[in-house]
Amino acid sequence: MSETQCATRGDEQDRAEGAPRRHRIAVLALPGVPPFELGIPSRVFGSVEDAEGRPLYEVTVCTADGAPVLSDAGFTVQPAAGPEALAAADTVIVPPTHAMPELGRGGPLPPEVTAAIAGIQPGTRLVSICSGSYVLAAAGLLDGRSATTHWNLAPEFRRAYPKVKVDEEVLFVDDGNVLTSAGVAAGVDLCLHMIRRDHGAAAANRAARMCVVPPWRDGGQAQYIDRPVPEPTVASTTATRAWALEHLGEPLTLARLAEHARMSLRSFTRRFRDEVGMTPVQWLTAQRLELAKQLLETTDLSIDLVAHRAGFGSANSLRAHMRTAFGVSPAAYRRTFSPHDPAGTRG
Repeated sequence: MSETQCATRGDEQDRAEGAPRRHRIAVLALPGVPPFELGIPSRVFGSVEDAEGRPLYEVTVCTADGAPVLSDAGFTVQPAAGPEALAAADTVIVPPTHAMPELGRGGPLPPEVTAAIAGIQPGTRLVSICSGSYVLAAAGLLDGRSATTHWNLAPEFRRAYPKVKVDEEVLFVDDGNVLTSAGVAAGVDLCLHMIRRDHGAAAANRAARMCVVPPWRDGGQAQYIDRPVPEPTVASTTATRAWALEHLGEPLTLARLAEHARMSLRSFTRRFRDEVGMTPVQWLTAQRLELAKQLLETTDLSIDLVAHRAGFGSANSLRAHMRTAFGVSPAAYRRTFSPHDPAGTRG
């Protein structure tokens, strides 16, 4: 019995016991796949369980034709399934390949990969890790969409796939049912983001703790792009960021942050962007939104109190920011993710 058949049998048993069907993830291993990136989905999604300890995801490693592939580390990857796993998946994840240099010139995919991708059902969530974005782009699946890849590959990627809107300064891009991540560890960030999107911040935080990684990393790829190392005497914004996280409910103006860091406004803003990859205001808003989501999920506070504690000042301001960032209101978010308020009575 194949792993795909086993997953179906397991789903049937779970449904008989009253549990929801597990979300099926197929990870497409291509020749030259790096083992680290290949293992990320199994490790991260495999740690997610419901309140009864039942797994919420079923992860299957497959290849385009069901045959083993040679990794870039020199050992062979024996897949659990072939292209049928892609057709049965709710999410397909494509790690990088270092054995298809023609993709860097906009060349075609091998026929068996093209056929396997063509079998993916409409509506399936598509994900790439690092230069796995080349595979999605070569298949035409990123045309007209926002995406990212490793910052060092962005100029080449942009030349090879001019129809893709490339943003090399972020750790990942969520463009609805197509998500792309930057290099290596950003694949972990993206997997945690998908867990957060599927099951809420509490589930993502638990998965992050199991993997011993931060549930959310500040900034984007901009902080990792090669730049001259600053002199040791140059001040850092690290302590001020840590302080701000403890005072999110208070008015935190740019002037107050700069004063805490003992810098001028101009120096603080420049140093902050160099270190984090975004402006202080953008960073502060992101941190407040994360706090608001956690409060909505884990407490029964009113929307007004959540807004106040997260530093948005009013429920209207929180609603506006959440609709802009996530497309939902605080009440709708709570109805989806909070066990405290299944009927959404406090929104």
